[in-house]
Amino acid sequence: MILEKWMDPHWLSNSYLVGDQDGGTGLVVDTGTEPGPLLQAIQDHRLQVTHIFNTHFHTDHTQYNQEVASATGATVCIHRADAPHLEGIGMELQGGEKLKIGEMTVEVVHIPGHTAGQILLIIDGEDAFTGDTLFRRSIGGNRGPGGTTFADLRRSIEEEILTLPPSTRLHPGHTDPTTVAEELAENPFVRVMKGLEPEGEGQCTFDGQQARLIVWGDDYDGGHKAWVRFPDGTDAVVPGSRTQVT
Repeated sequence: MILEKWMDPHWLSNSYLVGDQDGGTGLVVDTGTEPGPLLQAIQDHRLQVTHIFNTHFHTDHTQYNQEVASATGATVCIHRADAPHLEGIGMELQGGEKLKIGEMTVEVVHIPGHTAGQILLIIDGEDAFTGDTLFRRSIGGNRGPGGTTFADLRRSIEEEILTLPPSTRLHPGHTDPTTVAEELAENPFVRVMKGLEPEGEGQCTFDGQQARLIVWGDDYDGGHKAWVRFPDGTDAVVPGSRTQVT
């Protein structure tokens, strides 16, 4: 299988090209990076790219949809809950699809939380594209545009991603790859979710609102991410840049 990645230097967001073989069929996962190198790789591998999958609607994952679609003739695909945010969608997904694309089997799993229509793509049962739900040693937030609840985010991580075989390679929407086994062992958010580490007892403020600091961890961009619990019992995963530890 062909698998290549490009990362935007500003957003640190990833675009992926996946193909079954040179001269075969390919697909693109997210289009947030300048598309020249991706289009050149498609040409170099002599791939017929048939689908562009957006893991969710945020601009840093979708901004070059039309350029890539125009150059390749590929169909742009996104979950139906996120489709109203974008133009040029050719296929609305609902989760549960199993698509045969060339020699590849692509499973679409709905994993809401970061957005209502966030999806997980599993290719040939070995490579999973997690969008902005799970990163290497961090997780996605649920308070950004289109986000849903912490309960959704947690269920998506615990019941859909972490139940994949431990050797499954995870390809996040930002920065570095990882595996299920690595995240179970090393991700502080995952370890607290699974009861392998205790919840924090410290205090913080998020956007001026008092909260309990459940987890304070590193994020993919060199900053921090916080899992907080507000006085009404509501949990959220929020940017460390807007969280003050007290």
